[in-house]
Amino acid sequence: MTAPGPATPSPYPVLPDGPEGNGVPAPPAGPGVAPPFAAPPTEGRSVRMWLGLGAGGLALLLCCGGGTATLVGLAVAGTQALDEQGRAVTGDYYRALVDDRYAEAYDLLCRDLKERESRAEFERRVTAEPAITSYRVGGVDLNDFTVPVDVVLDGGGRETQRVTLVQSSTTGQFEVCGVS
Repeated sequence: MTAPGPATPSPYPVLPDGPEGNGVPAPPAGPGVAPPFAAPPTEGRSVRMWLGLGAGGLALLLCCGGGTATLVGLAVAGTQALDEQGRAVTGDYYRALVDDRYAEAYDLLCRDLKERESRAEFERRVTAEPAITSYRVGGVDLNDFTVPVDVVLDGGGRETQRVTLVQSSTTGQFEVCGVS
């Protein structure tokens, strides 16, 4: 055992004595006394968070919505461009036939048809068929790239012809590759 003696001081701070002097802390000061530190603000905190989330959501919506709208716009514009080009080539082909400009009509044919039929053979075949006096070009069917053409033949006969189009691998332009 150790000899009795003075105790070593405690490593913990000693609490101030209250009014009674029994080691109990004094009660806090009354109303109106400044606290020892400022408390963080609480009002408006959730409002700022929701405003920030709303602004972020709006920015995301604009970016994604704008991208989607752009893709839809490009698809529509591409479809309209294909329809316009197909109708133009078909109209040029029939205008050349109506005006007896067979060389121009032959130039609008695809390579496969030109390999099967010379310019002179094309002219002989077209002049032997009933002449076309007028025509009306329909819209391009983008599934199989065909164009309906309502024609009025010499003598008053009417029929609907379907023009098959292909895209040239060298020029990228549509060419007439069959009339049925």
